[in-house]
Amino acid sequence: MFQRAGPNAPHVGIIGGGYAGLACAVELVRKGLRVALFDGARVLGGRARIVEKNDFHVDNGQHLLLGAYTETLRLLRIVGVKPSVFDSRPLDLYYPGQFRLRAAALPAPLHLAVGLLRAEGMDWAERRACLRFIRHLKAQRFRLPVQLTVSQLLDNAAQPERLRRFLWEPLCVAALNTPAAEASARVFANVLRDTLAAGASASELLIPKVDLSELFPVPAARWLGRRHAQVYVTEAITRIAPDGARYRLEGDPVAARRFDHVVVATAPYHAAGLLAPFPALAPLVTSIEALAFEPILTTYLQYDETVGLPAPMVGAEGGHAQWFFDRGQFGGPAGLIAAVISARGPHLDLPRDALELALHNELEALLGRRLNTPEATLTITEKRATFACRPQLARPDVRTAQPGLWLAGDYIDGPYPATLEGAVRAGVRSAHAIARSA
Repeated sequence: MFQRAGPNAPHVGIIGGGYAGLACAVELVRKGLRVALFDGARVLGGRARIVEKNDFHVDNGQHLLLGAYTETLRLLRIVGVKPSVFDSRPLDLYYPGQFRLRAAALPAPLHLAVGLLRAEGMDWAERRACLRFIRHLKAQRFRLPVQLTVSQLLDNAAQPERLRRFLWEPLCVAALNTPAAEASARVFANVLRDTLAAGASASELLIPKVDLSELFPVPAARWLGRRHAQVYVTEAITRIAPDGARYRLEGDPVAARRFDHVVVATAPYHAAGLLAPFPALAPLVTSIEALAFEPILTTYLQYDETVGLPAPMVGAEGGHAQWFFDRGQFGGPAGLIAAVISARGPHLDLPRDALELALHNELEALLGRRLNTPEATLTITEKRATFACRPQLARPDVRTAQPGLWLAGDYIDGPYPATLEGAVRAGVRSAHAIARSA
């Protein structure tokens, strides 16, 4: 339902044009509030956007969506994005010649049980251990002690070494972007509850056929513009200045404009600087500044069109890369392979050329054949891609102690780690809280 904003409706300024800020804007406009959104970059999307460099037009990192991303999928439908924008496939964890677990297109728990029956590289003891682990989590209703790490959880559940190596630890790093020895078992359990333990559709992999800017930010901006919301790019907001009960944003091209509410939907390391001038927010700023971060590195290797993977997403182990993606299988140029390395590791100490050569060699080993030198390469390192999702981590709420100031972003308190779904949910929560207060 869409309510048209009247001239006296509360005016909300949103700082940050990533998935959280845009989700917040769409929800506020649907509830009849006036909205202006500002982003300092040329391209909307925040840390999930297109990058254009050296003839490459690629995402700043390889992102996957899951069928469990209900809020993201709902917002996509609202702004007019069709389901055909995704290459939808059952969850498929595939390490060629070593391991494969592919969920069946059946209701839970049959999707996992049949998947385990068909699994490659697993003996019967390992199949039983996998089911026992899910039952272990269900018995606790997926509510785990806050201090528990994923490694400790796997120890407690007596998970075999191969399951840890090819299933649980890769899932942990892919979802939480944090090594299993440091990652929060409670958050990991939330992810498993809503994906692998929920059913085939929830665990389904949704691989966008378009770049991340075209997936949601561009359609959302068009949708907002048609409903008289303002969306500004290359307009960095440098300060939030109180003006009576309202706020002025330094950097707003409309200098006389004042806002009843302001949503800070930037990355956390930018949010702290905007919030610091407000004495009431000192504890919040301290908690945000205490967040640790983990990187994600993506190397794109453009080969000739004869180079491809046996599946769109293939796992790798024993080297630097954790996953290889065949972009040619879901809308990208033929022969374009993305190598992804999540979280910290020795790869960060290598010169770029040496790392790219190592990844090329790892791909040759994976495919079992020699490859010509890539026609082009591009490495993108997001040094602070996500917060480190550790046990007992204090994450802020959308509401702050300063009346009229709100937060949104993938680091906001919630059941999930720093994902697109976490960002969207935070934006929606912030919008609903603002609408209630207004």
